[in-house]
Amino acid sequence: MKAIYTITPSWLIKKKKDFTAGIRNLEKLGFKVINKRPVTKLPSTRRKVAQIHTAFLNKKVNIILAQRGGYSSMKLLPYLDFNLIRKNPKVLAGFSDLTALLNVISERTDLITLHSPMIINFSPPYRFTVRSFLNAVNGFPNRNLFEGVPVKIHHHGIARGRLKGGNLITLTALIGTEWEMDTDGAILFLEDANEKLHEVDRYLTQWILAGKLKKVKGLVLGNFRGIKDRDVYNILSSQMKIDFPLVSCPYIGHVKNKITLPIGAQVELDTRKKTLTLL
Repeated sequence: MKAIYTITPSWLIKKKKDFTAGIRNLEKLGFKVINKRPVTKLPSTRRKVAQIHTAFLNKKVNIILAQRGGYSSMKLLPYLDFNLIRKNPKVLAGFSDLTALLNVISERTDLITLHSPMIINFSPPYRFTVRSFLNAVNGFPNRNLFEGVPVKIHHHGIARGRLKGGNLITLTALIGTEWEMDTDGAILFLEDANEKLHEVDRYLTQWILAGKLKKVKGLVLGNFRGIKDRDVYNILSSQMKIDFPLVSCPYIGHVKNKITLPIGAQVELDTRKKTLTLL
């Protein structure tokens, strides 16, 4: 039985019933949740950091799972002890605002982190989301991360690289800081929710101007809730030469059916087979 430690690096779950339902559904799936008392007051930045360190130091813990996203995870970065994290490997999991922690911790410790549902996404859980999450925490017996999901091809090709990415607005905020993501040689995936088209245009243009897409090996556009994937592709193709495989997949992001993706893992993107395979 794998043990989960819940953390609050971002926002709180507003309704206690959503927290308890998420915990209950995780326990039904066979997990043991170590700290299942709802957090009623948002911890300070230092307290959030201490919570993460405590989780990594706990020998009984297998998975460190965020309650939910929101904003402010990036404020924790200067205070994290990456040496402590590296020496006490655990699976850190979450998405959205957690993207900042997932990518930086993976880069600085060589740990694989999971872009995955959080406590709030298990209230209620969706069948595909559960299946993909269980596949991930059980070591990826199914290595094709795109199995059973819709994939649309924008530019064909085959590429291998380290999987990185997540929430566009969060990762954009790290550009120009010491915490910005190294995209060279990466298979990159990006998603966002409730942003307007002109805002996504501005973020992606910043990535292009900053040279963050010059050396990517492949790109996966996730769900941009309310924006067509073709419009997101057009923002890119109108400003740069797309000479790498580029696909879109609506099962990545703020959606009910959610793929759990291993950040930091070596993967192969093959557009002909419509596969994203863990190597």
